[in-house]
Amino acid sequence: MSVYAPRERLAPYAADPSRSRGRLHPQEESPGRTAFQRDRDRIIHSTAFRRMKHKTQVFVSVDGDHYRTRLTHSLEVAQIARSIARRLGLDEDLTEALALAHDLGHTAFGHAGEEALADKMAAWGGFDHNANTIRIVTRLEHRYVAFDGLNLTWETLEGLAKHNGPVANPPWALAEYVAEHDLELDTYASLEAQVASLSDDIAYNTHDVDDGLRAGLFTIDDLMGVPLVAETWARLTRRYPGAPHDRLRAELIRSMVSHLVLDLLAETQARLDALQPQSADDIRRAGHPVAAFSEAARLQERELKHFLRARMYRHYKVEHITDLAKGVIADLFDLYLDDPMRMPPEWSSRAARAAMPDRVRTVADFIAGMTDNFALRELARLTGRKPIEI
Repeated sequence: MSVYAPRERLAPYAADPSRSRGRLHPQEESPGRTAFQRDRDRIIHSTAFRRMKHKTQVFVSVDGDHYRTRLTHSLEVAQIARSIARRLGLDEDLTEALALAHDLGHTAFGHAGEEALADKMAAWGGFDHNANTIRIVTRLEHRYVAFDGLNLTWETLEGLAKHNGPVANPPWALAEYVAEHDLELDTYASLEAQVASLSDDIAYNTHDVDDGLRAGLFTIDDLMGVPLVAETWARLTRRYPGAPHDRLRAELIRSMVSHLVLDLLAETQARLDALQPQSADDIRRAGHPVAAFSEAARLQERELKHFLRARMYRHYKVEHITDLAKGVIADLFDLYLDDPMRMPPEWSSRAARAAMPDRVRTVADFIAGMTDNFALRELARLTGRKPIEI
């Protein structure tokens, strides 16, 4: 008997597209797709989704073709999340939509770009990539005549807004939106959103190991102090003695992903058995996350994160590029704010019509949408400087 729940037999606690709370701008739904399938399709066809192919995950996109970008990372998150959703009887399409969209709000150069833009926007409401995702899908995508944004369902917007849990102090962009469309920020999100969030953790922790090894920032021997890696590596070398290290490395990443997925499924099922939720709202009102790792896996994950922070994210080679990238974003912000006509016409005209602080926000919106390559080309165009070679 298959362990996978049929698509038409959702668990009682799953988000049911036929009972969606709808869209801010009412629309007749597609006869051939559920509301959540339509959300996923709108995300995939968005301009912001395509831009992620040239946005940094850890390594600047010009560093090499095989390192993960925001786009490939998001695809990997979606694959993991959809597999988990199927095992738990959740709506796979909503889970996939949330996984694919979770990083739309990231700037060029990853967290380095976000930090630089947040510094520049500190006096103007700040900048946060999660809130910027909401801004993109509700305002900045211009693909429809009748409304700004993608007009996603309440459930998708809710999941994007609070996939990490209730939001007590929403950042500026999120606060602006919920003033018009209440996403109930004081509750937890659907189980689909919780699964998508933890799938993000599984993907970036394990795949950053892969990219770090590929880049030569650390070795397998260095990783032997991390219990999850050491235990998995020992098991693989016993099973495949003499196997080439590149094959074993791929097996290592796959095995760690599998271990964390199975742990998440077991712990989440145990919590579901204890809670006995009969609706998606029971998940929201549980008062605690329902999707979760076991305590043992949480410890393993923390140890792996600690290693990656020390040996990869703070590696001198990564920090050098990070510093250069922050300078690119900061310089572009100053240049555009000093003279908005330096931006393309659709942006410069918008800035010219706006008073403060909307003019500053327009500059931030333009910069936040840039890819790594475009930001570098813009700085070269405006100043002649090329701090990072394309």
